[in-house]
Amino acid sequence: MDNHTNHLIHETSPYLLQHAYNPVDWYPWGETALQKALQEDKPILVSIGYSACHWCHVMEKESFEDEEIAAFMNEHFVNIKIDREERPDLDHIYMNAVQTMTGSGGWPLNVFLTPDKKPFYGGTYFPPSPVSGRPSWEQVLVGVMKAFKDKRADIYNQADNLTQHLLKSNSFGINQPSQKNEITQPAIDTMLENLMQHADREWGGFGRAPKFPQTFSIAFCLRYYHYYKNEEALAQALLSLDKMIYGGIYDQLGGGFARYSTDTEWLVPHFEKMLYDNALLIAVLCDAYQLTKKNLYKEAIEQTIEFVRRELMNEACGFFSALDADSEGKEGKFYVWSKREIDNLLGADAPLFCAYYSITDNGNWEGKNILNVPKPPEAFAAEAGINQAELSNILSRCCSMLLQERNKRIRPGLDDKILLGWNALMSTALSKAYAATGNVQYKELAICNMRFLLQKFSDGEGLNHSYKKGKSAIPAFIDDYAYTIQALIYLQEITGDQGYLEKANNLTSYVVNNFLDEASGLFFYTHCNQQDVIIRIKEIYDGATPSGNAIMAWTLQYLSLVFDKSQWRQIVEKILDAMAGIVVKYPVSFGVWANNIIDLYKGINEVAIIGDNAEMLKDCFLCFYVPNKVLQSSLTDKDDFPLLYKRWVNKKTYIYLCRNYNCLKPLENVNALIEMIGLGGKG
Repeated sequence: MDNHTNHLIHETSPYLLQHAYNPVDWYPWGETALQKALQEDKPILVSIGYSACHWCHVMEKESFEDEEIAAFMNEHFVNIKIDREERPDLDHIYMNAVQTMTGSGGWPLNVFLTPDKKPFYGGTYFPPSPVSGRPSWEQVLVGVMKAFKDKRADIYNQADNLTQHLLKSNSFGINQPSQKNEITQPAIDTMLENLMQHADREWGGFGRAPKFPQTFSIAFCLRYYHYYKNEEALAQALLSLDKMIYGGIYDQLGGGFARYSTDTEWLVPHFEKMLYDNALLIAVLCDAYQLTKKNLYKEAIEQTIEFVRRELMNEACGFFSALDADSEGKEGKFYVWSKREIDNLLGADAPLFCAYYSITDNGNWEGKNILNVPKPPEAFAAEAGINQAELSNILSRCCSMLLQERNKRIRPGLDDKILLGWNALMSTALSKAYAATGNVQYKELAICNMRFLLQKFSDGEGLNHSYKKGKSAIPAFIDDYAYTIQALIYLQEITGDQGYLEKANNLTSYVVNNFLDEASGLFFYTHCNQQDVIIRIKEIYDGATPSGNAIMAWTLQYLSLVFDKSQWRQIVEKILDAMAGIVVKYPVSFGVWANNIIDLYKGINEVAIIGDNAEMLKDCFLCFYVPNKVLQSSLTDKDDFPLLYKRWVNKKTYIYLCRNYNCLKPLENVNALIEMIGLGGKG
């Protein structure tokens, strides 16, 4: 296999480099490949995946390393490999196309384009031989080749129709600007009712297997409880977090969460670990900890951050993208155990450890054991006749020994590209972790990470999307900008450094000037100058990561109050008018939007803390769960921000609260502020 090198050999993406020695003559997406298709009048095969994708590896071994298959592909197609994490814009477009054609999608994604980049056929994984009605990869290639030669007019017509459909479907569910959707209390209640229809009340989470963390839905339940003291909403949120933390989706030894569970009980994960999942779970765990002060959540926050620092961070505080599901060619091998291994390692402590983590001779997955916790420690300790402190000490000692032994194993592959948006999500998580726990290390790490991002990803006025080996590349997308602006805002809250707000303001102006669709009020996924996509989509769904539009709505609302920019408030109103109807109907798919809507409905608390003791009072306030807030603090007299203007009083520290266009009397302690916030609002 090493006799081959193709055009991916000079790329930096680990996924593309995995294919650099295939006999397939792969090209990266770019002018060289696209011009070749036009000049040679060949269809384009675009194959999209990512480094931690198990079935991407399978298809590579079965088909892309096959000499005969590769020769056919090279003769009849221009073959392009794309890392979906490097080019999410292309992935969105061509995934939507395949879902339209076949009714389903996923990775690996294989889609055939006309020489002018329009899709006409595609699918996901294709086996080397026909299986259960699924054609083989060779059959697909031959069929597409013949159709392109013999039915060219039909293919171009289909491609044109499909592209037009993609343009129209991109507006699905979005109301026209003239339509108003006033948010009412019944609409808020309906959101919860519609969300709870998907709730798994036994095992937590929302929907059936495969089960994803659905952090946005959990966050909405926490908000609904906070505002309305609805115990059902709180119970579902906490049940979801508890079951995940005790389940196999959580790495009981090393901390951190896998991408999703293949079953209802959160036992058997898809073992890949993504930076963004862990960032989003840390963030919602911080919300839960602020609300409940339950130590389980604090421990999960600490362990997950420690996992990220240990396994996904470089020396400059940049965070890598993911850990593979596979090691030594087998999914999950790094993480699972036989009972014999544990008995030999732990000796006299093994029976207690095995009972607690449900470890048996037969195992719970393919003859091996995935560590999980069927009973909470307090219940287990009571049944075992041992006090909780002693149980904790034994388990901690045993886990440390097993982790040390596990570290001797061959590790899963690391996707070491650094993505701006995912790093910004982690930055926000770190800021929230500092706010919730007071651990100064988290604040320092958030500051260090943001310094790294602003240094390495800046490109003139704008930003780039991906960084590796000293180079940043690919113009940033709306998600990158939205998450970065949000991270700057949260960092300002925990540090009191207004410079982060100034940077957020500048980036927001850049986004409004280059991404905004004025007709709808929504933002395009790509910059207005980007030329290599067939359509400019507007991504509105909250998927594995938040919709950039949903986060932009939040940041615009926040910054409109900080900088008194009514034009940005008007954009938010336009966006939410357009989205409100579909969000109420389908909150599972629009969780971040739902959180925006309920916060705005309850009213934003504009809090300014100014004076010599501002740092201490700020940190005290941050311990509380107040999702609907704008916060600024200053130790000195600052008149260049509306919330701080003329509010300095010598030798005093005052807390100022404004909401719904009313400013209340200054306060001198945080408990009074919390009481005042709790008494305010609708409903």
